[in-house]
Amino acid sequence: MLNQHQQVKYDRQVASWLLLCAAVIFGMITLGGVTRLTGSGLSMVEWKPLMGVIPPIGEEAWQETFEKYKQYPEYQKVNRGMDLHGFKSIFMYEYLHRVLGRLIGVLFFVPMVFFAMKGRVRAGIMPKLWILFVLGGLQGLLGWYMVKSGLVDNPRVSQYRLTSHLGLAVAIYAYMLWVAFDLLFAQKAGGHPRAGFSRALVVLMYLMILSGGLVAGTRAGFAYSTWPLMGTSFIPAGLYAMEPGWLAMFEDITTVQFNHRMFAYLLFALVHLFAWLSWRDGLSGRGKLAMGLLLVALWVQVAMGISTLLLHVPVWLAASHQAGAVALLTAALFASHYLVKQSD
Repeated sequence: MLNQHQQVKYDRQVASWLLLCAAVIFGMITLGGVTRLTGSGLSMVEWKPLMGVIPPIGEEAWQETFEKYKQYPEYQKVNRGMDLHGFKSIFMYEYLHRVLGRLIGVLFFVPMVFFAMKGRVRAGIMPKLWILFVLGGLQGLLGWYMVKSGLVDNPRVSQYRLTSHLGLAVAIYAYMLWVAFDLLFAQKAGGHPRAGFSRALVVLMYLMILSGGLVAGTRAGFAYSTWPLMGTSFIPAGLYAMEPGWLAMFEDITTVQFNHRMFAYLLFALVHLFAWLSWRDGLSGRGKLAMGLLLVALWVQVAMGISTLLLHVPVWLAASHQAGAVALLTAALFASHYLVKQSD
């Protein structure tokens, strides 16, 4: 039977490991954005879960891999004439993305088994770790399912599969953080009056990220490069013009970008209202820190979103905007955990 001091020590070890895994997942999500923005996602036309960790070695192996790529529509319709050097550059982004996914699997599974065998996992946490592990495996399968959607006549991945792939990655990340916070911070009975508001904000931010996935998948970010107007008006012509109308939310680039902007305005207002109400109701030192981080992350993210539009979606800035969305969600989770659990 562990005493209280030993349990706290082990909780911090498990939490530190989960935070490390979450940090790698954060990097994975950012690299995924770079892979998409550089047009590298369809460069690996095979899925080899075990042997795929070994890249082509030698000129002959590279040439053979390149010849396989040439058989698919992306080369034939988008990259015809690309030389081997150009192929290597896009291949390596996708290769690193997949290798990082495998690394996360090992980084999660091996310590999980170690902590479990040593009896260092608090009661009730192990089922949550198994859920995270299973979701991670499903994420790998979903990634290949997404890539397959682009290895067809139209060499663009489905926006539905891309958004699902991004959404599951973010869900795993968020759940992992929440479990780590549970282990790090002592929990008290009751909760802050704004706990429910904080939960709603986390859900809305998650939906906002899914909206960003649709923007990425449909390339709606290129539709209008002006702000605050979309072209010459705040509400552009052609909204929901597709039949049926509800389908425009997912497939019409004007509607997709407009909805993403409206979502951003809504969240911007709600986060400020939430922070003000929470501050008015009383916050401790950690609560004030959480609100400060949330507001800073919000303003940085808004600035990056507007700049991404005005500068015509440069790779580095668009990838930073994707990372900023996850950082904002992280700040919201930190604030929500404080308010829900009332811990210091």
